[in-house]
Amino acid sequence: MRKFRNIAAAGLAAGALFALTACNSGTPAGTSGGGEEGGDAAAEKPYEVATEVSLEGSPTYDRVVEADQVTIGVKEDQPGLGYYDATSGTRSGFDVEIARWMAASLGFDEDKIDWQAVPSANREQALVNGDIDFYVGTYSITDERKQQIDFAGPYFETGQGLLVAADSEIESEADLTSDVTVCSATGSTPIQNIRENYEAETQEFDTYTQCVDALLAGTVDAVTTDELILLGYAAAYPDELKIVGEPFSEELYGIGVPKGDDALRDFMNTTLEDGGDIWTALFEQELGDAGVTAEQPAVDRY
Repeated sequence: MRKFRNIAAAGLAAGALFALTACNSGTPAGTSGGGEEGGDAAAEKPYEVATEVSLEGSPTYDRVVEADQVTIGVKEDQPGLGYYDATSGTRSGFDVEIARWMAASLGFDEDKIDWQAVPSANREQALVNGDIDFYVGTYSITDERKQQIDFAGPYFETGQGLLVAADSEIESEADLTSDVTVCSATGSTPIQNIRENYEAETQEFDTYTQCVDALLAGTVDAVTTDELILLGYAAAYPDELKIVGEPFSEELYGIGVPKGDDALRDFMNTTLEDGGDIWTALFEQELGDAGVTAEQPAVDRY
């Protein structure tokens, strides 16, 4: 169950999260097709790479074993969750660490991971096409998405929030009137919620970073997505941006897997259920210094 503090005054601990994301000492570099490199020696992980994996009935697992590589879809522009530092060549964030953990449970170490950045609007299609083997990146579980793919988890619970300019008069979702323009990522559940339930005008981009840029430029009035994501952006611009109000939705993050691969989904669910201490260690590693507390949610074996 989510235990977020009220982050209307996000600056209280925002600097800690941004510093954690930018430096993240001990988080190993990722690999991405061309062989991403960078970063210092990896910190000791709270899990080990499995050496004897038995997973029958999973076409996804059979494919990755044959390829000797697992392809994982992620975000690259979400501080604290899924972030890629092009200068150092490192990936960091809680979602990235969950992805590394799942890969390790399947027997794949860091050098066997092919990271692929996939925008929100393209996630289902990437899984349907077989472009990625699974996806970990603030991926809210919804019934609509379940028509095309399946989810392991959830592994985190959060809620939709609002990021506005520091001098904005917007105080909560109640102020999302017809003269307000709200920005979010194309294909995200937050933008769907705004369109369906509020009078505000909407603006969509492929990434939340583009929305934040528009907010800083004054071409939109607010950015909406899960408040945990917004905390990272508020951390980057503590004098220009702030988070207002309380969460006004429930978002359960899941691991997207190909539709019908029940064996893989069950395997990941068991990994999550049996790895409570690992989950806690990864959360503390990536988000513990940000003033955010949370508990691992129960998985849904639908």
